[in-house]
Amino acid sequence: MSHDKIKAAARERMAETGEPYLTARRAVTTQHQAVGGHSPPPGSTMLLWINGPSGVGKTATAFELNRRLPGSVICDPAHVGYGMKRMLPPSLRHTFWQDIPAWRHSVLELLRLTLAEHSGPVIAPMTLVNSGHFQEIIGRLRDDGVRLHHVALLAEPATVVRRLRARSLGREPRTQPWEVEVLGEWLEQLRRPEFAQHVHTDHRTVAQVADVISRSAGLTIKPSTDGPMRAWLHRYATTVRTVRWI
Repeated sequence: MSHDKIKAAARERMAETGEPYLTARRAVTTQHQAVGGHSPPPGSTMLLWINGPSGVGKTATAFELNRRLPGSVICDPAHVGYGMKRMLPPSLRHTFWQDIPAWRHSVLELLRLTLAEHSGPVIAPMTLVNSGHFQEIIGRLRDDGVRLHHVALLAEPATVVRRLRARSLGREPRTQPWEVEVLGEWLEQLRRPEFAQHVHTDHRTVAQVADVISRSAGLTIKPSTDGPMRAWLHRYATTVRTVRWI
C-alpha cells in the first residue's frame, strides 16, 4: 500500500471511528502488514536514532547524514526539552527533562506524526541512557512497525572531553559541568547490549561515522567530498546552529 493510500485509508477510518489521525494510521498500517504478512516495504520511512553521551558527535553526524541523504529530515528531541525548560518556572528547571513523562510522550507522538507524514528518512540525535525511557520511546515505535535503526556512538572519555573543549573554543568543556560528571556513567550504560548497535568513533571522522551508520541501516548516501577545512566548517556551523539560549 502506497503512502498516499495509507493516508486516505486512515482518514476514512477517522470518519468512521472518530479516532485521532495517528491512531487511525497505526491501525491501518498494522492491518495492512497483518494481511500482507510482511514488514513495511524497503524504501519506506525509516527512523535513524543516533544515541551517545554529550560531546560524542551525535548532532554533527546527524547533519552530515542529512546533507548526504536526499529526502532526509532532522527531528531533534532536545528542542522539546528546551521548550519545556523555558516554559517551566525557574524553581522546576533543575529537573532533567527526560524524567518528565510529558517529554517522553511528546517526543513519541511528534516522531509518530513525522514518520506518518514524511516519506524520507527521519534522523533523531538524542542521548537516551535510561532503559525504561528507551523502551517507552524506541520500544513503542518498534511495536508500531516503524523501520527503526538505532546506533549508540561511543568513545573514550578523554576523546569526548577533548571534543567538548574543541566545540567550546578551548574553554572548559562547554558551560555545563554535568556533561563531564555523567560521562562515565552514561558510557557504561550505553555499552549494554540493549543499546546496540555500537559505533566507536575515537579514530573516525564525522564523515566516516556517517558511512558506518548508513551501511548498517542499508541506506545509500552521497560520498563525502569535504576536505579537512570544509569538514571543520561544517562542524563549527553545526555547533553555532544548535546553540540554545535558556
